[in-house]
Amino acid sequence: MNKPLRRIAIFCGLLVLALLVRDNWVQFVQADELKNHEHNRRVLIAKYSKPRGDIIVDGQRITGSAKTDSLDFKYKRTYKDGAMWAPVTGFTSQVFGAKGIDALEDKILTGEDDRLFFNRTIDMVTGKGKKGGDVVTTLNAKAQEAAFKGLGKKKGAVAALDPRTGKILALANTPSYDPSTIAGSGKKDEEAWKKLGADKDKPNVNRALQETYPPGSTFKLVTASAALENGLYTDIDAPTKSPLPYYLPDTNKQPLPNEGNIPCENASLREALRYSCNTVFGKISADLGNATMKKEAEKFGYNDPKVDTPTRAFESLYPKDNRPQNAMAGIGQASNQATPLQMAMVTAAIANNGKLMKPYMVDKLRAPNLNVIEQTEPKEYSRPLSSANAQKLQEMMETVVEKGTGTAGKIDGVTVGGKTGTAQHGENNKANPYAWFVSYAKTDKGSPVAVACVIESSDTLRDDIAGGKLAAPVAKAVMEAVLKTAK
Repeated sequence: MNKPLRRIAIFCGLLVLALLVRDNWVQFVQADELKNHEHNRRVLIAKYSKPRGDIIVDGQRITGSAKTDSLDFKYKRTYKDGAMWAPVTGFTSQVFGAKGIDALEDKILTGEDDRLFFNRTIDMVTGKGKKGGDVVTTLNAKAQEAAFKGLGKKKGAVAALDPRTGKILALANTPSYDPSTIAGSGKKDEEAWKKLGADKDKPNVNRALQETYPPGSTFKLVTASAALENGLYTDIDAPTKSPLPYYLPDTNKQPLPNEGNIPCENASLREALRYSCNTVFGKISADLGNATMKKEAEKFGYNDPKVDTPTRAFESLYPKDNRPQNAMAGIGQASNQATPLQMAMVTAAIANNGKLMKPYMVDKLRAPNLNVIEQTEPKEYSRPLSSANAQKLQEMMETVVEKGTGTAGKIDGVTVGGKTGTAQHGENNKANPYAWFVSYAKTDKGSPVAVACVIESSDTLRDDIAGGKLAAPVAKAVMEAVLKTAK
């Protein structure tokens, strides 16, 4: 073979080798990436060629699948009481992607999860079509309904937990939206999607998990816990060293005001929580210092960006700050920001005698034949306070409901502990305040429910906005719903 032919042969051989390498790279290295690529239409066609598995609450399906007229996408997702359950389910859309549990558990719901391999094999042998599995939640349908209806036309959110296990019992949001309206690929779905994105009230935002607010006086529970845990005070009925007026540290005698003419001078912890004394808890926060307050808040879940339910909650913030700002943060203002879930966690830890359980809302994943392929076990998150101090805080919270600012949370024949909050926001507090109420109900079997409710806005006049008036009745309804179905 002459030299030119040999060069051509070598060059062709290298081309063939490069082709083989590229072919193997695509087949074995990039296969999963290409298969699951968002622009791979075959994946979408396959995904919507069959009904999805369902999301289950109290044994009932809150999702479904409906046949379409499309040649490519034969089925689309449907939702029962979609607006009520949207913060739980999220959505699956043929055009706009997916969100929430419907997105996070997509492989189970579509039947693509590797743990369903045996089921897929059996279905292939028997000639049956591939089926998706189900996601069984921890939600309580009656509690969710009570939360959603209680919020009504108000803008706000509710998070409810079982303090003993961490199970999420309710996760409600208003205003909300129906995920069914954006599930397809038609013109109406597109219009609904645009309308949803343009709505200034943000109905597609999961306020219970992914919106933070100043927690206001509900945070005084954390400040009281910090005082007890660090030995600043031990007797909840003994006088505190709390002058009136109290001036913020490092300021030119800037007073920290209370709401009205209330007996806060040297008030005990019990009475200070009952009347919601800013001066007492602001001074406690200042006396303990920012580092200690930050550490105590973090025991309850603050500053943790990885609270997954499995939907990830936004991080609640107790920042490193100067002395006057730290005093304000101790009463739930300044840079203190919390999700409703976070304040439900605070309440749950107190109700559960100091043990905080990790919140979760997926109880189990199950195959199409109903075999359980994954079961969530309750897991301890932290121990923010001792059992003895938790019981002291329970006494204080129960006083708030019996004869303090939280009487609207009372339930006949049931022990209820609670704390109201009216949180300022807006420049110079010009905007309407947020109304909070956190509470737990207790039976002889322990506390089956802890609730946090925040009302962001309503048609109530500014002077009438208060946690005890707006948020407490909603929390009460949720507690009653859980108590009627508690095991």
